[in-house]
Amino acid sequence: MMIDSKVLTSALQRVATAASAASAELCAADGALGDGDLGITVSEGFAEAANAGLPDDFGLALLEIAKAFQRVSSSSYGTLVATGFMAAAKATKGRTAIEPNELPALVAAARDAMMARGKGALGDKTVLDSLDAIARAIDGAASGEMIAKAVTAAQDTVEAFKGQPNKLGRARMFADKSIGLADPGQLALQRIVEGL
Repeated sequence: MMIDSKVLTSALQRVATAASAASAELCAADGALGDGDLGITVSEGFAEAANAGLPDDFGLALLEIAKAFQRVSSSSYGTLVATGFMAAAKATKGRTAIEPNELPALVAAARDAMMARGKGALGDKTVLDSLDAIARAIDGAASGEMIAKAVTAAQDTVEAFKGQPNKLGRARMFADKSIGLADPGQLALQRIVEGL
């Protein structure tokens, strides 16, 4: 099944519902290591995107999602999410739909753009690690298996990094305190893909 703006809108609506439900949890996780607003950033960003009225051009639709995040959030996470969507938008501009097998490359492009923008690296215990795991997990997967594989990859990443210190962002200032805690950004992406 091709993925077009209508499929994207439906996915955004599901994610917005999940992000709203997870808002308090994400704020609490972020509050343990940061300023405690991550749940608001994620829920408001996806709510805005879900109501944006996406154009038929798939790349422009992804760009509209990026703009939606920028309209409601000036946080670093919101900026990184927008950056990821812009990278995927650039790769798909001028097309009305994409094939599911293009998703791994788009997730990887988002990861790389976010890595460059946020000056992060894999292994820093951030959302970048989750994006990398998802890109690898869905590469070569049948379209009907991609969501389940993405969810498992996101969940496994959160668990795998709990025992490590955060090395980037505000949480790096609490490196020792972050050991044993889920990274808020990784947890947010887990809730996002679960919402799919």
